[in-house]
Amino acid sequence: MSKKVGIPKALFYYQYIPLWRTFFEELGAEIVVSDYTSKRILDDGVKSCVDEACLPIKLFHGHVLNLKDRVDYLFIPRFTSVSKNEYICPKFGGLPDMVRHTFKGLPEIIDTEINLRKSAKNALEAALDIGSRFTGSRMAIKRAFHKAQKDYLRFRQMLKEGKLPEDFCGREKQRPLVRQAGNRMLNIAVIGHVYNLYDSYINMELLDKLRNNGVNIITIDMIDEEIINEKCSTLPKRMFWNFGRKAIGSVMHILDRDDIDGVIYLMSFGCGIDSFICDLAERKVRRESNIPFIVLTIDEHSGEAGMNTRIEAFLDMIRWRHKDENNISAYG
Repeated sequence: MSKKVGIPKALFYYQYIPLWRTFFEELGAEIVVSDYTSKRILDDGVKSCVDEACLPIKLFHGHVLNLKDRVDYLFIPRFTSVSKNEYICPKFGGLPDMVRHTFKGLPEIIDTEINLRKSAKNALEAALDIGSRFTGSRMAIKRAFHKAQKDYLRFRQMLKEGKLPEDFCGREKQRPLVRQAGNRMLNIAVIGHVYNLYDSYINMELLDKLRNNGVNIITIDMIDEEIINEKCSTLPKRMFWNFGRKAIGSVMHILDRDDIDGVIYLMSFGCGIDSFICDLAERKVRRESNIPFIVLTIDEHSGEAGMNTRIEAFLDMIRWRHKDENNISAYG
């Protein structure tokens, strides 16, 4: 009988689920994913987690609680770095221990360290460690890992083409671009961590709302890594956060384009990386362009009415500028 591996639908789920799913299934394991984020899952996470944690970490605890009694293993890798010479949020490294000391009666936690700071070859070593729980054949683990990598690359290509992570898992829904009468499509860049951007409950269906208001969305995932790296190479100091490099590189690329109508930065309250990167991005946009820029901050207390009002006002302001700004006298 195959072992059930539980994967919480939070944090890096939205970045690596095709890789993880293929890897475990090739080794004969059954993947069990937690339910879609809901009020119950969010409330459970908030009650379980320390107050000082950011929203994505609290939400992760809720997904663990949703999953823990249905699986033989919980997959919570100890992330240190996912790219050379860069780090990610330190909370990811401590996450397995936070979960382990929060809940009782947990199944075995697979908490292998993922650290690619010095070499990408460490990914295979991590895969061998994880896979050893399901087979004694190193060759079988390597085959599973290489197949998972191919599926992951295909997934990344889909994101470049404008798909969403859930589309890759066979849950694609129609998301037509809606052109409002008399208005042209707006190109809006939406910058944010994948777990804020692609969890439609937490961001209150931000992406769908933008599309339904006649917006063509550009995300970090749609911009080539080579372009991002080229832009970041001009910074006076190296960006040592993985997300920071991608976010700032994307913003710098956006500033060079002449087809961007606005920038939305989606951040979670209490995120240390966001507090720094968002400020840096906003300063660059305001100093080097006249592109409208707005910050949308979410936490467990965020209300959808307020989010809707800010989105609608932002888009209305952009359309007003396109229509009327050139007709207004400089003297008022």
